[in-house]
Amino acid sequence: MPIIVQKYGGTSIGSIEKISAVADKIISEKEKGNDIIVVVSAMSGETNRLIELAKSIDKDVNGREYDVLISTGEQVTISLLAMTLIKKGHKAISLTGQQAGILTDSIFNKARIESIDKSKIKKHLDSGYIVIVAGFQGVTERGDITTLGRGGSDTSAVAVSVAMDAKECQIFTDVDGVYTTDPRISEGAKKIDNITSEEMLELSSQGSKVLQPRAVEFAGKYDIGIRVLSTFHEGDGTLIKKENDEKMEKAIISGIAFSKDEAQLTIRGVPDQPGIASLILGPIAEHNIDVDMIVQNVGADGLANFTFTVPRNDFKKGKELLEESSKKLNAKKVITNNKIAKISMVGVGMRTHPGVASKMFAALADNNINISMISTSEIKISIVTNEENLDTAINVLHKAFELDI
Repeated sequence: MPIIVQKYGGTSIGSIEKISAVADKIISEKEKGNDIIVVVSAMSGETNRLIELAKSIDKDVNGREYDVLISTGEQVTISLLAMTLIKKGHKAISLTGQQAGILTDSIFNKARIESIDKSKIKKHLDSGYIVIVAGFQGVTERGDITTLGRGGSDTSAVAVSVAMDAKECQIFTDVDGVYTTDPRISEGAKKIDNITSEEMLELSSQGSKVLQPRAVEFAGKYDIGIRVLSTFHEGDGTLIKKENDEKMEKAIISGIAFSKDEAQLTIRGVPDQPGIASLILGPIAEHNIDVDMIVQNVGADGLANFTFTVPRNDFKKGKELLEESSKKLNAKKVITNNKIAKISMVGVGMRTHPGVASKMFAALADNNINISMISTSEIKISIVTNEENLDTAINVLHKAFELDI
């Protein structure tokens, strides 16, 4: 029988009543003649509760013990869902990451899946069971429990889909698909029926919260289709596939993502010489601070200005490090801004349609929205502006590129 993998997030299984409703969805899919594997997250808020417990003991938590603790949230939900399905008259079995044969590397808190022993799941499917797998977790060769990092259950679901050669990976959330932008900001936001995995990866990486970027990357690499669906409303959702030639001919821009989780750091008046970027960014990297956008401007006086963005949580430390570098390099000054927003337009149609950037900049200029940074790739244009401009900019661009039609 065809295999369908379904994944349910924390909001979908946040209570016994919701678990019962999810069980009915699973049974409905099973009765269509499919073998069903279900991957679940912990109940909404449970992982955060466990993290707070750990941090109440020690803010610098031991990685191994941290993973042992926070992996328990998923063990609660897999067992409750299996119990519910059994109560409703269906054979079901719950499996932890280890029991499901999910082998990872040894990097605690952000492990990567190395392989899945499909026989561990297949034997239960062959016996007629609905298999419930704990997302977000695996096990090392030594037998240590590991977790995959935030949003890791999406990655678990896609990896299981690949290993089991599933027909489709269905990700159930509290929204009914992927939208052209956040409907809470733009009333004209429209649900996207089909989108390429390449576009979805860019949207996820640039701030869209629907799917975890690692999961999208995994699906694109192994050509597994992901369908984003609502747990609470019926519908076809959004299908994410490696390629979608029909759509590619129609849309220049597929969606607009944004992030308010970044801060901007600028060092002015540094020598324009080889290696200067390394001297500035080296200390930042040594403190495990990720750098996103980078802009360097060179003046006629032989001095340069160097601007980059970092996660807002790292703003304070990043500022301290840049001020230290400023003294060493005899720079003129350091300027910072932790009230910025990054807006990214994504679409494979950019490859064959020139003028997208100029149209974007003109639309923003017509509405007095200033741009402080620009970054481009083959299918993405990102800009940085003041956070106060975010809502207006999103709506202006959504209308300018006719995404609300």
